[in-house]
Amino acid sequence: MKHRQIIQLCMAAMFAAIIYVFTALFHIPVHTGYTHVGDGFIYLAACLLPGPYAAAAGAVGAGLADLLSGYAIWAPGTVIIKALTALCFSCKAEKIVCRRNLMALVPAYALCIGGYFLYEGIITGNFGVALLGIPGYIVQVLSSTVVYLALGRALDGLHIKSKLSIQI
Repeated sequence: MKHRQIIQLCMAAMFAAIIYVFTALFHIPVHTGYTHVGDGFIYLAACLLPGPYAAAAGAVGAGLADLLSGYAIWAPGTVIIKALTALCFSCKAEKIVCRRNLMALVPAYALCIGGYFLYEGIITGNFGVALLGIPGYIVQVLSSTVVYLALGRALDGLHIKSKLSIQI
């Protein structure tokens, strides 16, 4: 394994742990699930890591949060939704918060809100009940966006991407 791949793997593992913490330990129960800011760290991971590493970090961190927090029924949907969410963003831009990644928030929102609506409708067999979860998903993506923007701008101010590119 190359030095660069080892660094990316370690960063993906670190992000998976951070995503787990901000999903499992800092969540608010709503409807049939919970809302959290862990998605903000998926957005950040996806802006710093190549797609497969970011997708793995999101899927592992959020999936483990569901499995270990009493929401195992949600884990299969979460793994797919969070991996796809990470793929909306790009690590190729010079900055974390750039026009490309700001535009990526739109499909990320659609994946979270629409994906969990469909998944809940399937597992409950009632799409009417699934509609009740949408406000919680909206809170989740908006609060995660605040985390992403605040931390992304702070990291951009520290020129973290240029410093990481020297290491990677």
